[in-house]
Amino acid sequence: MPRGLRALTMVLALVAAASVGLRAQSRVLSGTVLDPAGRSVPAATVTVVTTAGATVASTSTDGEGRFTLRVDAAASPAEVRIERPRFEPSRLAVPADDAPMRVVLALERWEEQVSVSPLVVDATTVDSFGASRTVVTDLQVEQLNAVDLASALRRTPGVTISRFNPVGAFGGESGGAVFVRGTGMSRPGSELKTYVDGVPFYMGIWGHPLLDLLPVSSLDAVQVHKGPQPEAFGNAFAAIDLSTRRARGEGVGASLRASAGSFSTVVQQAEVSGRAGAWDFAVAQGFARSDGHRPAADGRLANLFVRLGWRIAPGWTVAATALAADNDASDPGVVGQPDTRAGRFGTSGTLATLSLAHVGASVNGSLQAYANRGEGNWRGQPPPDGDTFTRFALSGVRWREEVLAWAGVHVSAGLDVDRIDGDVRYDTVPPVPPSRFEGDTLTIVGPHVAADRVVPIGGTWSIQPSAGVRVYDHSVFPSAASPHAGLVVRAGGVLAARVSYARGLSYPGQEVVALSGLIPPLGQSWRQLEAEQVDHVEVGVALTPRRGTSVDAAVFHDEYARRYVFAFPPRVARPTFLNLGAHTVRGLDVSVQQDLGAGWRAFVGGTLLDASIPSLPYLPERSIVAALTGRFGPLQLAVDVQHQSAMTVLARARTATAVNPQQVDGFTVVNARPSVTLPRSGGRADLFVAVENLFDTTYAYRPGYPMPGASVQVGVALRAGRR
Repeated sequence: MPRGLRALTMVLALVAAASVGLRAQSRVLSGTVLDPAGRSVPAATVTVVTTAGATVASTSTDGEGRFTLRVDAAASPAEVRIERPRFEPSRLAVPADDAPMRVVLALERWEEQVSVSPLVVDATTVDSFGASRTVVTDLQVEQLNAVDLASALRRTPGVTISRFNPVGAFGGESGGAVFVRGTGMSRPGSELKTYVDGVPFYMGIWGHPLLDLLPVSSLDAVQVHKGPQPEAFGNAFAAIDLSTRRARGEGVGASLRASAGSFSTVVQQAEVSGRAGAWDFAVAQGFARSDGHRPAADGRLANLFVRLGWRIAPGWTVAATALAADNDASDPGVVGQPDTRAGRFGTSGTLATLSLAHVGASVNGSLQAYANRGEGNWRGQPPPDGDTFTRFALSGVRWREEVLAWAGVHVSAGLDVDRIDGDVRYDTVPPVPPSRFEGDTLTIVGPHVAADRVVPIGGTWSIQPSAGVRVYDHSVFPSAASPHAGLVVRAGGVLAARVSYARGLSYPGQEVVALSGLIPPLGQSWRQLEAEQVDHVEVGVALTPRRGTSVDAAVFHDEYARRYVFAFPPRVARPTFLNLGAHTVRGLDVSVQQDLGAGWRAFVGGTLLDASIPSLPYLPERSIVAALTGRFGPLQLAVDVQHQSAMTVLARARTATAVNPQQVDGFTVVNARPSVTLPRSGGRADLFVAVENLFDTTYAYRPGYPMPGASVQVGVALRAGRR
C-alpha cells in the first residue's frame, strides 16, 4: 500500500474513532465578535473558564472575527471571556445550546464618546499549535489605499515587496512580487504559495504567485503565514491566504470606493453582500488603470468575485464561489534606456470552489473542491524570444475535520489533493522556430493529522502542547513527511508564550519539466529530484500588560536544505538537475501597538534578518514599519511609514553557480490618507485624499527602475445598509 494511502487510512480511522462515543462529552462554542459599528474584530482572545477561573480552552478570532472552540463538557465550563486591546473585556455565561454567539465589544470607557477607528495594522494571532500568522483586514487595505496585494502588505513586518509600476504587476518576480522573510526568492519555482479561501491559486507552470490574480477588492482579510505550518498548508515554506467577502449579518449592505489622480490613475472598487434566513451572498468588483509615472509604466486591473451560500440544516452550510481577473502591465525598462524594455505581461484567470462545512457538538469540518485556470502571456520580448504564452490548470480537494476526544484532546485531521497541469507556447522571432511545451500532470496527495490539549496548571495559567505530521505522496518524486510540534503557555489574557518547530517541504513543479524542454541536455534528470526542505524553529511571546498596549516578539531560525538547481560540466559529469543548495536565515520580529487616547492609535514593527549567504535577494537586514491613525470629529487621518535597509534584488536563479550582484539602496517612504466624513451622510460617506511618497523620496526595488515620487489620489468612499 502506498505510504500516502496508509497515512490516509490512519487519519480516517483516527477521526472515526475519536468521534464515536464522545458526542455527549463535548460541545462546540462558536460565534462572531464585532465592534460597535458592526465590523469584525480579528485577533480577539476567546477563553472558556471554569467557575474557579481555570482555563478550559482558548483561541483567537480570525480575520472575519469568527471563532470556534471545542470544549470538554466534563471540565464544567462556566464562562466565556473575550478580550482585545482597545475594547472593554466581555464576560458571558456559557450558552445552554450550540447556537452561534454574536458578541459586540464596547470601546474602552475613555473612548466611549469617540467613533470607532479601524485597527491600525496587522494583528498577530497564535493558533493551537504555536504557529503565528499575521492578519490584514479590508479596513486596513482601505487605509493604505491599496490597489493590489503588494501595496496591501507593505506595512506587514517581515514582508518585502517588489514592483515597477503604480498599477499592475509585470510578471511574477521583480515587476510584482511578495517575499516573506526572504521566502519566495527562487525563480522558476517559488517556495511561497498563494491561496484563496484555503485553495491554491498561482502560476502552475512556473511555480510562483501572480499577484494580479489575487484582487484586494474581493477580500475580507489576508493571512500571512511566515513559516511552514503543516497543519494549515503544505508544499510551501510560507503562504499568503486571502479570505473572500461574505455577509456579516442579516440584511444587505454595500460599499463603493472610487478615486482618481496622478499619472491618470483611476481606481474603483464596489461590493454588495447580504443574508436572508438560510441564504447569503456577496459580489465584489474592482477596476484600476494608470498611465504610469514614466513612459511604458502603464497597467490595468479588472476583477469580479461572486459567492452564494445556503444553510441546508442547523450547523451545515453549502457555498459556491467564483473569481475572475484580467490584467495587463508594461515593463518601463531602465530609466533613459528604452531599448531595455521587455514588452507587456498579461494575466487572466478564473477560480471556482464548491464547499460543504459543518459545526457540531464534537466534530466540525469542511470539504472543498476547486478548479482554476489561468494564463500568463509575455508579449513583445526582445528578439529572439518574441511572445511566450503560458496556460496553467490546478484542481483538487481540501478536507478538514476537527474533533474533541480523549478527555479534552483536540484532534485535527484532513487531506489535500492537488493536480497541476499546463502548457507553454513559444512564438519566437525568425529564424528561431516556434516551439511548444506540454506539461506532465503532477499530483500531490497530502494527508495530515495533529493533536493538542489545553492543560490548566493553576490560577489563570495553562499550557497547550501539540504535535502533528503531514505526509506527502507525489506522483513522480519520493514521498516525504513534515512533522511539527509546539507549546503555548498562557496567563489569562496578559501573556501567551510560544515555541514551535515545523519542517516545510516544497516539491519541484512543472517548471523543471519546462526547463528540460528548453535545455534538452538536462533530459529526464528532473525525475531524480527530491523535495526542498526547511526546518523552522520559532520562540515568541505576546504581551498585553494593560488595556491599550500589546506587544509581540519572536525570534526564528530557518535551516534550508536540498534546494534544487541544474548544473553543467565541469561541475558535474553531465548536465543534470540535483538537490544541492543550502543556507540559513535567522531573525527577529517585534511589533508594538499602543492606544494614545481620544481615538488615536500607534503601531511600530521591525524585522531583523541575517542570512548565511550575503547575496540572497529580498532579505534586507533591517526593516521597520510604523503607523498612526485617529480622528478629530469628522476628520480622520492614517499615516504609515516604510523603512528598509539596502538589499540584494532579482530572483535567485536555479543554476549551481547563481550569484545575485545587484543591490538597491535603503529608503524611507511616508504615506498619508486624510479623510472627512461628509455632513448629513449619517457617517456613510467619506471624502479622502491619499498621498503616496509624501516627501518625494527617490527609491527603487530594481536598479534603474525608480518608483513614483509624490503622488495624489482624491476619492470618495460610500457605504449603505448593513456591512
